[in-house]
Amino acid sequence: MIQAVCFDYFNTCTSAVVRGDGHRRTAEILGVDPDAWLSVLDRSYDERARGGYGSLLSGLRRLCTELGVEPTTAQLREAARVRLATVQSDGPLRPETLGVLQALKDFGIRVAIVSDCWVELPMLLPHTPLAPLVDAAVYSSRVGHTKPHPAMYAAACAQLGVAPADSLYVGDGGSRELTGAARYGLTAVQLRAPDLGAHLTFDAEPDWRGPAVASLSAILELVGAPMLVG
Repeated sequence: MIQAVCFDYFNTCTSAVVRGDGHRRTAEILGVDPDAWLSVLDRSYDERARGGYGSLLSGLRRLCTELGVEPTTAQLREAARVRLATVQSDGPLRPETLGVLQALKDFGIRVAIVSDCWVELPMLLPHTPLAPLVDAAVYSSRVGHTKPHPAMYAAACAQLGVAPADSLYVGDGGSRELTGAARYGLTAVQLRAPDLGAHLTFDAEPDWRGPAVASLSAILELVGAPMLVG
């Protein structure tokens, strides 16, 4: 019997993530070329997600240094403010996310967020409507590993106090997270929502042949919880 559900955050709890204009605005604030900024974000992703770039301000400074620019403290602070807002606006919560998580908790199922991320999500999530519905949050930048490393799933199970065999993992498949979850002993389910396909993701696994659902609401049926009404 499933006792817990672990959710990926970006592209799973959120709608498909697409980089908005805020990233170019961040680059302008820092005095760097916007295209070069997007490129350095891509190539630094793995290390940032493992916590290698430190805090938001120090990380932004390092990224600028890699592009040959030395921003002022004022620029860094303003860029940090804009980046936080941008990360949040790039991927708003899916309309059904809060209802599904509430229904799981009402049914006695424990809930975790297991996310590959830099420092923004740990700063943002505690202040979102999602926070009261989550029993555990595992962030790669704090664990020091990204999915599919077993440390991510081990941390989630430990925080939830459940065995992998009693846990469900739900994600879009970025970071080869589904394969990692299955190897660790969780039941892995891919979210194949209609908006996914051209979304921002890293190291996807298009070859996944395991279970899949078209919406988060379908997870309730998988664990035997009452379906949402309306």
